[in-house]
Amino acid sequence: MADYAASLDATRLVIAAVIGLVVLLVLIIRFKLPAMIAILVGAVLIGLGAGMTFEQIVGAVDDGIGNTLKGIALLVGLGSMFGSILEISGGARTLAVTMVDKFGDRKAAWALAITGLVIAMPVFFDAGLIILIPLAFSLAKRTGRSSLYYAIPLLAGLAVGHAFIPPTPGPVLVAAMLGVDLGWVIMIGVVCGIAAMIVAGPVWGAYCGKKYYIPVPEQLEKLPETDDSKLPSFRTVVGIILIPLVLIILKSVAGVVDALAPARSVLNFLGEPFVALTIATLVAMVLLGYRNGYSAAELEKVMTKSLEPVGLILLVTACGGVLRYILQYSGLGEVIGHAVASASLPLVIVAFVVAALVRISVGSATVAMTMAAGMIAAMPEIAGLSPVHLACITASVAGGATVCSHFNDSGFWLVKSLVGMDEKTTLKTWTLMETLVGSTGFLLALVISIFA
Repeated sequence: MADYAASLDATRLVIAAVIGLVVLLVLIIRFKLPAMIAILVGAVLIGLGAGMTFEQIVGAVDDGIGNTLKGIALLVGLGSMFGSILEISGGARTLAVTMVDKFGDRKAAWALAITGLVIAMPVFFDAGLIILIPLAFSLAKRTGRSSLYYAIPLLAGLAVGHAFIPPTPGPVLVAAMLGVDLGWVIMIGVVCGIAAMIVAGPVWGAYCGKKYYIPVPEQLEKLPETDDSKLPSFRTVVGIILIPLVLIILKSVAGVVDALAPARSVLNFLGEPFVALTIATLVAMVLLGYRNGYSAAELEKVMTKSLEPVGLILLVTACGGVLRYILQYSGLGEVIGHAVASASLPLVIVAFVVAALVRISVGSATVAMTMAAGMIAAMPEIAGLSPVHLACITASVAGGATVCSHFNDSGFWLVKSLVGMDEKTTLKTWTLMETLVGSTGFLLALVISIFA
């Protein structure tokens, strides 16, 4: 009788979750409701359907918002300001121009892919694309190749940096929900990301460049060559970008390497993500801002402006945290965890599938990451996993949230417009490129998790 009652409770929880998630998707897709409100409504419906009291739902909302934002609010804000300085100083273009010069025209596609990956870590995808796409067009004009030969590798690098490697917001918010050290997320993200970048970038770009000839947009044909003589130095830009990554990784390494034990407390402090990003931002202000002729007032204006999109990201993420705590407090996390355990499906696969389904339905990578991370974090099995395994799950969520960009994704239309393609060609090139990025990163994360 007890088993029968438990079965009824589990069924009720699952039905409540399905109804809540369907309502959430309908509100976003059909009624175009902002993702923040839709997730919040869906989470509350799940709580009510699961039999939670009003007080319990309010408590879950408070805990979800508070515990989620305390882990990422500073990081997203600092990362945005850091990226804005890199953008206005010309640091992003410095990387691209220097890499292309070093690699030469024959291997320029590789240079653009690597540059895109590095730039997308501190700079939002849209901004990085707008800054660097003229260089891809310039190369296409100079070599007579299809624009896709250079644009696809650049897009692949940007997509990888945006999805897999902190301090970009996506993996930061997933790591915060799963409670995994960012150092491990960076290391696993770099490994998975580089493999994804190679497959979806130079390799797929070479195929697309031969298969589809896309000329340089007419309005760019007549643009004069830009003066790159006043850009900051390549070494300066690379050094500044590496500051937070190196400090965060050193903190993780110090925790397991005895030789670093004497300096462990210092490295732990410097490797705290908010400390590392603060240091990098201050250095960028001096070396890329003041030294390039920007006044304190101008930098303040640019950095404040960069925080405008941060509010939306944080609110969507916070509501994802609410969804996570509703699932956890209602007991649905345990039900899903038992179902996954009985099905013998690794959490890395579950994370990818959930994120991919939301990505395909809603279009937003941020919403897909938020919902997938919330569901996975609510499962009890998470507590017993190693940091490396959790980092693999983070990469898997990133992969699922990247695949299948299509008509409901703003990135699809941005790429279509900037590169000058029709919808059909964009689906055959950009959409498949995004799917290659996500799938390759996920498969490598799955392989690593087997040995973690």
